[in-house]
Formats: sequence, structure tokens, C-alpha cells
Amino acid sequence: MTIQRTAVIGSGLMGAGIAEVLAKSGLDVIVREINDEASAAGRARIEKSLGRAVEKGKLDADARDTALSNLRFSTDIADLADRQLVIEAASENEDIKKSIFSELDGVVTDPEAILASNTSSMPIIRFAQSTSRPERVLGIHFFNPAPVQPLVEIVSSVLTAEEVRSTVTDFVSDVLGKKPVQAEDRPGFIVNALLIPYLCSAIRMLESGFATKEDIDTGMVNGCAHPMGPIKLADLVGLDTCLFAAQSMYEETGDLATKPPVLLSRMVDAGLLGVKSGRGFYEY
Repeated sequence: MTIQRTAVIGSGLMGAGIAEVLAKSGLDVIVREINDEASAAGRARIEKSLGRAVEKGKLDADARDTALSNLRFSTDIADLADRQLVIEAASENEDIKKSIFSELDGVVTDPEAILASNTSSMPIIRFAQSTSRPERVLGIHFFNPAPVQPLVEIVSSVLTAEEVRSTVTDFVSDVLGKKPVQAEDRPGFIVNALLIPYLCSAIRMLESGFATKEDIDTGMVNGCAHPMGPIKLADLVGLDTCLFAAQSMYEETGDLATKPPVLLSRMVDAGLLGVKSGRGFYEY
């Protein structure tokens, strides 16, 4: 199977980044959004990102224009009927995602089409069971910012066909130029299973008054050679994303290391989401 016709559901921070990656790889991309306003915001997000790449000399103007010409936006899910690969990048809400997969199952006509989720921690099997083709559903988890970060987790459920896993792995590596790793459908997959307890621990340390955010970050950067401290990293990931991931993992495992700190919940309640909102634990 040669994948050429693709789609992304949602054009928020992750969805727009994924759509950009696909478009720059020469693929035909439809981005599905809930309304015209959201579509316009998504297109602007992608145009801004591509513009920055040109300014930094990482992309030439012709490549930018070609990528933009590969993109179409739609508010009608029926327009995805001929897609070979659809990547869901909606908000981290299980009911919303299940509904999207159920809709896609009734719309996408190609029996060999692959339906994927970019979820950072939710069980892939639950989305697969919302379709009549669970063997063709898996996780394709990009990292933020998707156009820059090389890693992609390929997450197979217990029902994902080996041929689907293999096809997507080759596609991510050979077509998108990313570094795929294989993960089982377990809470947090690989990266977040290690990262979320670490971030929660750092936020609890700050919450308790044990150390300042600056000293926590300085300690991990200079003491453990991390490129970024955990508090700044949480801001970059998005505090809402951290909270959703922690909640999902804690609900499924009961592991206290993943229990969301109260401070994290309050920050999200206040709309202080990190870099994407202009303020989190730090100001941007």
C-alpha cells in the first residue's frame, strides 16, 4: 500500500503540525475542522510555521508554496471518503475521539484505509472498537512541535494487523523522514510512561515549596544534562496536555506517581496552559 491521500482531524497545535509534516512530504492533505473559523485559524498556524522555516533557511519559498498547495481544509467529514490514512488529532477527550472514529468508519470507503490517533496516552483499543475495522486502527503519536521533533510512537493495539503496523512504520520513516519506535497499547506508551511521573514529581516539588521553579529546572539541566528543566518542559508540552495524560494514566493504573498535582489542575482551570497560552509556570 502506497499512502498518498491523507487527512488530519483537527488543526490545533498538534493537528496543524502533523498536517504541515504531511504536506511538506508531498502528500495530498485534507484538514477537517468543525467550522470555517477554526479552519482559518489552522491554516494561519501552518502558514506561520512554514514562514518561520523559510526565515531560518530550513525551507525555501518554492517548497513552502508547494506544501501549502498540498493542503485543503474542510468542515465536512464526508470529504474524507477517499483517504488512505486519517490521523485524528482532536482534543484529549475519549468520548470525542470515539465519536470521530465511529464517523470515520462510516465515511472512509477504502477497506485498506488506516485510521490513526495522535493521542498521547489514551488506549488505542477503545477507539478501534468504535469501528468495524479494529485491525486497521493504531496510534501514530507525534511530539510537539511535530515539524521539528523527529520521534513518532507507533502504537499497536491487541487487534492491530501486523501489515498495518509495518506499513505505517515504513511510511513514517521513509516518507515523513521521522524516527519511529514501536510501543504497546499501554498507559503512556513509551515516552509519557516515563515523562509524566517525572513532570508530576517536579510540579509537586514546586507546590510543596521544596524549591523554586528556577532551581528545579537549573538542577536538572546542569545536574543531569537535560536540555530543558521539567517545569519549562511542562509549559512547552502544554499544562492541559500534561493534566489529561496524567489523569488518563492514573485512572487506568492507580499509580500515585501519575496522580495529577493539585497545582497542575489549578493552573489549567485558570487557563494558564504554558507556551501556547503565553503563560504557564513561566511567562512567554
